[in-house]
Amino acid sequence: MRKSLFRLFILGAGLLITSSAWAASPWAESYRLEALAQYQPAIDVLEPLIRQEPRNDFAMLRRGWLHYLKGEYNQAIKDYQTALEINPKSLDARLGLTLPLLAQQRWREATAHADRVLQTAPWNYYAHLRKMVAEEGEKQWQALAKHAAAVAERYPSDANALVYLARANLWLGHKDAAGKAYRKVLERIPDHVEALQFLASGG
Repeated sequence: MRKSLFRLFILGAGLLITSSAWAASPWAESYRLEALAQYQPAIDVLEPLIRQEPRNDFAMLRRGWLHYLKGEYNQAIKDYQTALEINPKSLDARLGLTLPLLAQQRWREATAHADRVLQTAPWNYYAHLRKMVAEEGEKQWQALAKHAAAVAERYPSDANALVYLARANLWLGHKDAAGKAYRKVLERIPDHVEALQFLASGG
């Protein structure tokens, strides 16, 4: 009986030690700081780890994301490119690159990375979403309408593709089609501001 209790105590202590060690890890601290919107401290806490493991592609993805949140888009691009050099098959790195590129309105470069993802994963949701953002940025309304309709067909519970479909149809002068898309948006997000405003205006 005593041996069994002793073993349980040791196992419990091991769990406590593991939990405590994790709580003190740079990863846990980085996530905690990110949740507080303290992005630079969230980067700083990872720097010793990155110096020890410069080929850690996940660490570079994490740092790229935090630089993106800070609005430091050029540095985010460098981090995501480094992650891609370390792991050329990384879809995460290519998708990550689209974020600062879109923020800088570098539509074609973002589209190129989204297309590379789609070569491997033809219906990757985030690649399509970010490509639609670029199509809107370049005012490619015909392409966006066709693209958004295809995405909405494959992700019928999603509202984002329907919003882009509605916007494209508005720019094309297809008000009825835009209204139909916005009404579908409200089925999925009843308090969607853009859709409500359009319909309230008589759309």
